[in-house]
Amino acid sequence: MTDTHVDAVAAEIAIEQQHLDRVNTELAKAGQRAELVAVDGLSRGRTSRTGDVRDEEMSGLFERDALVYNAARRQAHLERQHEGLVFGRLDLEEEPDHEREIRYIGRLGVRDDDYEPLVIDWRAPAASPFYRATPGNNLGVIRRRVLRSRGEEVIGVEDDLMVPEAPDDMVVVGDGALLAALTRSRGQQMRDIVATIQAHQDEAIRATDRGITEITGGPGTGKTVVALHRAAFLLYANRRRYESGGILVIGPSSAYTAYIERVLPSLGEDSVTLRSLGDVVDVITAVRHDPPEVAALKGSLQMRTVLNRLAAMAVPGAPTSLRVMVDGRAVHLDETTLTDIRRRALRDRNRNQAANAVRDLLAEAAWRQVREGEREDFLEAFDSSMAVDTFLGQWWPQVDPREALLWLQDTELAYDVSRSVLSHGDAAALAHATRETLELGTWTVADVALIDELSVRLGPVEHEAPEERSFFEVEELDGVEELRAMGSAIKDPLVEHHLSPTSAHERLLYDTIGPADEYAHVLVDEAQDLSPMQWRMIGRRGRRASWTVVGDVAQASWQDAAEAEHARLEAYGTQQRQSFHMTTNYRNAQEIFDYARAVILPAVPDADIPDAVRETGVQPAEVTFGDALDTSRPAVGTVAEQALADLAQELEGSIAVITPQRHANAVAGLAEGYEGRVTVIDPLSTKGLEWDATLVVDPDAIVDESPGGARILYVVLTRAAHRMSVLRPTD
Repeated sequence: MTDTHVDAVAAEIAIEQQHLDRVNTELAKAGQRAELVAVDGLSRGRTSRTGDVRDEEMSGLFERDALVYNAARRQAHLERQHEGLVFGRLDLEEEPDHEREIRYIGRLGVRDDDYEPLVIDWRAPAASPFYRATPGNNLGVIRRRVLRSRGEEVIGVEDDLMVPEAPDDMVVVGDGALLAALTRSRGQQMRDIVATIQAHQDEAIRATDRGITEITGGPGTGKTVVALHRAAFLLYANRRRYESGGILVIGPSSAYTAYIERVLPSLGEDSVTLRSLGDVVDVITAVRHDPPEVAALKGSLQMRTVLNRLAAMAVPGAPTSLRVMVDGRAVHLDETTLTDIRRRALRDRNRNQAANAVRDLLAEAAWRQVREGEREDFLEAFDSSMAVDTFLGQWWPQVDPREALLWLQDTELAYDVSRSVLSHGDAAALAHATRETLELGTWTVADVALIDELSVRLGPVEHEAPEERSFFEVEELDGVEELRAMGSAIKDPLVEHHLSPTSAHERLLYDTIGPADEYAHVLVDEAQDLSPMQWRMIGRRGRRASWTVVGDVAQASWQDAAEAEHARLEAYGTQQRQSFHMTTNYRNAQEIFDYARAVILPAVPDADIPDAVRETGVQPAEVTFGDALDTSRPAVGTVAEQALADLAQELEGSIAVITPQRHANAVAGLAEGYEGRVTVIDPLSTKGLEWDATLVVDPDAIVDESPGGARILYVVLTRAAHRMSVLRPTD
């Protein structure tokens, strides 16, 4: 990247910063006005009278409440908007006798003192070209710009060019600049290629929102960006359906969801939920990965049988018989009777919802044994028995699905619930992985789908209803709601505060899992990586949804494609399917992609190989390092440090150091001193991401450690746009 280009980008950022500063000034004024309204509202309805309230005073009280409430809502809304308030800009074609129009797009509308728009609300008709314009149908747009902000500072801009050539006085930054440069440098043929790419992407973006839309293609073909623009387009084109029903966007990692927010900030709205596979269940955030063989076990459909048995079994350590005195009569229900009651209770109920039915079944079994006195008197005594309450608390407690999964730490129990389904070796591996989870206090990404499956089978944990508040407790709360409406930080004194968990077990069970939300549209990226159990988890959230599904089989980390396809089709249901295939790679330089292609074709001969259209003239660099058996070469950390310095010297922009676990400690500190330009990341977390340059550490180790082997290495080798260096141990 030349100094001239850097200066041009900095100048564009400065222009956008100047506008954002002006917007924030107006926003502050609006906040002050809302505060004055709140103060005025509080002054309404005041009276020194006691006793009966006159009608005019009641009117004043109502007016006060309305003003305070609406002013508080406005203040809270304004306070939330400072982060990423302005995220877009449109430069429109000039009309006769008019200057070129510029429209800024943001999360809410802002006007200046003359009532001229500084920011247009993204939902307004005037903002629609930001979502609908394409090179094939530009709607009068020359350039569409995305602004990236941190707080009140503009930190980057990214442009899409909507015309074949930019006007001479217009600077184009980012991928838009890349396509513009390709057009200029390659003549009419390249211009036709770029137009074809964009037209095909536009077709996928605007496809019908009914049923299943699948977008496929190799690395760098723009699948993700097309899918995200499709989500934004659907949200705009059918606002009522998707704002009320919501859009769920699923990606492979938390790094990916952060990337989405940068690429398409407009998806940060309340109607769009971004989730990685590790945090689909609301109260869990998992980033840790199981070893490949354990992940394969947890993701397989075989786990359905294991989890069914787990959900139906007796709680470990629960009593095996019931011995109580009821109304002066001895009751003894043995293990066989209790087992039969459990089976009957679970026949048509979830476990956590069966507590009342279990009590009734126990009472009937006890009466059949006693059969003395009046039946109704006996059943009433049984129902009110504290001894029975104690027994039920031990034998049929409410079971959190996470707690049930942790039962698998017991190897003998794991053998029992997986008999005829898993081998003894696999069951032992499952138990060992569960003990590791308990030791570390963190779930793995694969665990989340199992917990979700158990949530369905067990049902929500039912808590006892809180006691009603007394008259005096309610009186003490007088005024709290009014203060809360004004944005007060006062908490309800009667709400029990959850203490932060201290032990590993408490961290694993923190908070309460509720029912799964359902959405109007589900977008799944890197779909080839979803295990069958993860497809079942996502399917529960899209039973009545339309879908956009993005993937490339050659990049799959899940190896049993047939089993995953079966689960995927189950999640889809009977909806119609349409497909779009992207064939041109405009992320990777051709030299980088040729290197990656040589890796994947021997492993996956039928891999979907796109055409790379851009050349840099620079081949990927290979550098060797010494290992424990070869001390003649510097160690991996030293070699990586120098290779990174060389890359940073060659180009400006972002760099990723992609390392397998075995070298993670050696390269952990390399990002220091590069002012945020460098990211150290594991191979699986690179899915869906890209950088200007990458430093790939020990490709063979990446293959050995990763589920999917060479397919994951293929992903790693296609993350760089301009430069790539590869570190290998000496032979």
